[in-house]
Amino acid sequence: MAEGSLRLKDKVVIITGGAQGIGRVYALGMADEGAQLVIVDVDLEAAEATVRDIRAKGREALALKTDVSSPDSTQDMARKTVESFGRIDVLVNNAAIFGKIRISRVPFYELDLDEWDRVFAVNLKGTLLCCRAVYPQMKTQGGGKIVNIASAAFFSGNPNYVHYVASKAGIIGLTRAMAREVGDYNINVNCIAPGATLAEDPGDKDAWEGRVKRFNEILLPKRCLKRIQYPEDLVGTVIFLASSDSNLITGQTIVVDGGNVMR
Repeated sequence: MAEGSLRLKDKVVIITGGAQGIGRVYALGMADEGAQLVIVDVDLEAAEATVRDIRAKGREALALKTDVSSPDSTQDMARKTVESFGRIDVLVNNAAIFGKIRISRVPFYELDLDEWDRVFAVNLKGTLLCCRAVYPQMKTQGGGKIVNIASAAFFSGNPNYVHYVASKAGIIGLTRAMAREVGDYNINVNCIAPGATLAEDPGDKDAWEGRVKRFNEILLPKRCLKRIQYPEDLVGTVIFLASSDSNLITGQTIVVDGGNVMR
């Protein structure tokens, strides 16, 4: 692709939970489109490894250890980003308790309430705090893009992990309400709801094969497009919502799940 056609050329992009899994794939894909990345994660070592890979592509990047559930930590994230790059063009709210940090899959009446609070602190409160942290800079500079990550599980009402589903439902509501509040400042707020995605090799051959088997036998029959969904299948939508191609789109949720949920 020619340099002049890069959709995110010189855009400063913060990705929370960007050190590994789907967030890492977002980061590398956005680097390919010319973005300068701030990789935010509780795992600084993994964030720094992702930064090295981004720099190998010829892009600038910064690793920050950030707890998205902490107001002070998220404010520090925004401040250090502006100190390093001078602006914040895009925030991708990807950090969540679900994949790398496992959650219980039990009926709602057996759910540990401390775990409910932890999931909401990261998934929903963390999204709010990161938006609040970048908002003043986006307002001052005359615009920006916020891309929140929800889940198609909200639309299908997946049972036995109501804390996760409810937290992702909250993100969709937050997206709609916030879009109304910040539109006057040329800030777009949109949401992606991924379907089940085969994101990380668990490092155990039997576990990996078990996950592939589950996808093939349980999930794929429900989809129009009958193949496994990988993180790379989400990158194009993230880039679209972060780029000028989506300048007149806000308050929307795009489901990316191969045609299981239709709305």
